[in-house]
Amino acid sequence: MKDFIQRHQTKIKGVLSCFDRMLFRGYLPLQYGQGMAGFLKERRIPFGKLKPFLLDTSAALKAHAQEMAEKRGRPYRYLEASLPMEQEARAMAEKEAIEEGLVCIFARQEPCRTFSFSFRQDPLFVHSVRNRCLHLYYYFMDREFGLIHLKIQTWFPLTMQVYVNGQEWLARKLSAHGIGFTKLDNVLVEVEDFERAQAFADRLPSLPWPRILDRWTRQINPLMKPLLRGYQYYWVAAQIEYATDVVFKSRSALAELYPRLLSHGMLCCGAKEVMSFLGRKLRGSFQGEVTTDLVELSKMRIPGARIKHRVKENWLKMYDKAGLVLRVETVINNPGEFRVRRRVRRNGKQKMEWARMLKGVAYLFRYRDVSRSANSRYLDGLAVVSDPTARVREVERITSPRRVTSHRTAKAFNPLSRADLELFRAFMSGEHTLRGFKNGDIRRQLAGTTHLSGIGPDEKRRSAKVSRIFQRFHAHGLIAKIPHSRKWRTTRLGRRVMATSIQIRELNFPQLLAHAA
Repeated sequence: MKDFIQRHQTKIKGVLSCFDRMLFRGYLPLQYGQGMAGFLKERRIPFGKLKPFLLDTSAALKAHAQEMAEKRGRPYRYLEASLPMEQEARAMAEKEAIEEGLVCIFARQEPCRTFSFSFRQDPLFVHSVRNRCLHLYYYFMDREFGLIHLKIQTWFPLTMQVYVNGQEWLARKLSAHGIGFTKLDNVLVEVEDFERAQAFADRLPSLPWPRILDRWTRQINPLMKPLLRGYQYYWVAAQIEYATDVVFKSRSALAELYPRLLSHGMLCCGAKEVMSFLGRKLRGSFQGEVTTDLVELSKMRIPGARIKHRVKENWLKMYDKAGLVLRVETVINNPGEFRVRRRVRRNGKQKMEWARMLKGVAYLFRYRDVSRSANSRYLDGLAVVSDPTARVREVERITSPRRVTSHRTAKAFNPLSRADLELFRAFMSGEHTLRGFKNGDIRRQLAGTTHLSGIGPDEKRRSAKVSRIFQRFHAHGLIAKIPHSRKWRTTRLGRRVMATSIQIRELNFPQLLAHAA
């Protein structure tokens, strides 16, 4: 992303790339009918006792949740309607200043993948079906990861889900090492040392994830001992978000640039470009959809807008955070669209080659590399967007009234009005280029115009009128006094503004108007 950073380096504090939302799922080796049938046979559970057994295991999970909530003095709530559970848990933790431990437990009915059983003499037949069952959500405030949630399905195969946030982990890591930062919502808007922060963020994939996730599992699944002894969850990355945050020095700097970035992303980023950002080529054999949409977040009660590019199940997003951070984020739901160098078996032999990336947590390092490269390519693609800030301010300067003294204000200019254009032509006359101009020079240029036609032949009144025009131009910075003389000259700003206004009114505006008609 060097091109983007170099183009806007005067307005950028720093850049930080880190995992954001991380959603893991844990599966026991009971996901299919054969595995479940083998488990029931191993545990010697006959068909006649199957229903009581299944009801007892589900009740044991629910009772464990209620007992844990009661023992730790935390709420257990069954939800009949939809509720933003994470927001509720976070507000509860902040209100009660919970720094570590259980925050709350929510329970609700949700769709699930479970089993149907049929008996045909011998053996027992087990089929995978879709149904609804009770799911338990445990919200914990973890010392290292901040607010996390653990979700368990109370019917077999007892699928687990764990949510953590990489930004929360990084913030706590910075605090532990004495690196100052300012955090708003879920974004770091100020970091004392961006390089050290990036070094910490890069360590997140190398954490012992299976051991961490298993430790959390043992807290909420009492069936791991003794019923599931010898069984272990296999953990996969269900959804991984990796964000690159470009931190700007001021809200105004980002606010003036961001709309143009959105416009460029919508108009100039087609299927070919979006595929290249994700490190792929658009070929004739490609099967799937590449879509781009722009959503105003104000409809979601959040100021701003975000753009999202979708390639099948994977996304590339851009939005602003806290008005100070430009966030580009890659979301990977299907890692099989990417490649990783791993050991595979070909013709009975094992060898290393670039193969489809798997969902296992062992490949988090590759999630990071793929996502960071995608974010960098996207930002470099936006480097062609010019920053209009300086020119916009120049336009605002002449089209807004300027205060001269506490009691007097200089009137604004209208670049398209005939009256102001007559003044611009007078001051831009070529004969003033070398030696400047005086009051009398401009009076001659304005002879016969509306500015002096109503005054009459009185030279004093005409001179006073032009003097007031000089004051107006000087207040807006269009002209400046030549030292040690009675002459004036047009400033660099004045030459740009007045020449552009003449061109727009006489050439560009009529052409655009004719085209619109």
